[in-house]
Amino acid sequence: MLEPSHNDELPTIPGKRYFTIGEVSELCAVKPHVLRYWEQEFPQLSPIKRRGNRRYYQRQDVLMIRQIRALLYEQGFTIGGARQRLSGDEAHEDTTQYKQLIRQTITELEEVLLVLRK
Repeated sequence: MLEPSHNDELPTIPGKRYFTIGEVSELCAVKPHVLRYWEQEFPQLSPIKRRGNRRYYQRQDVLMIRQIRALLYEQGFTIGGARQRLSGDEAHEDTTQYKQLIRQTITELEEVLLVLRK
């Protein structure tokens, strides 16, 4: 099992509006076929589908995928348990997502500061 701090080691989420399944796969360290499976299992995941059924994920989708990944891979939940945890514990979900978003924002601001200092 992975260490609980592994989500901190994932790449920062770029400041884009939409992400392809390949980009999300790299950002969350999860293979694309796993993401497609999770879409069927977790109603919270619903990427926008465009021409040719191409999936486009938004930032909140990426954060949700990272949370699902943490529940399954780091905390040892089953798919059913993770689904129940996400649907039954909205307050905890919001807190975790906000913490991830704040961490992400701090990282992005630090990167901007480095660019401005050059």
